[in-house]
Amino acid sequence: MSYLEYVVAAYAVFVLVLAWDYLAPRLQIRQQLRTARLRAARAAARPAVPTLERVAGHDRNAM
Repeated sequence: MSYLEYVVAAYAVFVLVLAWDYLAPRLQIRQQLRTARLRAARAAARPAVPTLERVAGHDRNAM
């Protein structure tokens, strides 16, 4: 391997690592946002579950 090939290979690896450092966090954030949106949609679609206080007629907020 000549010196030129070594330098080109080193720069190519550097660019690949730099691109991965740029993309990896964005992909993780995108996945986490998607998961949060799906979880919120499931929670919104779920019927409300009455708490024991409401069933027993004791609501702390009514005091």
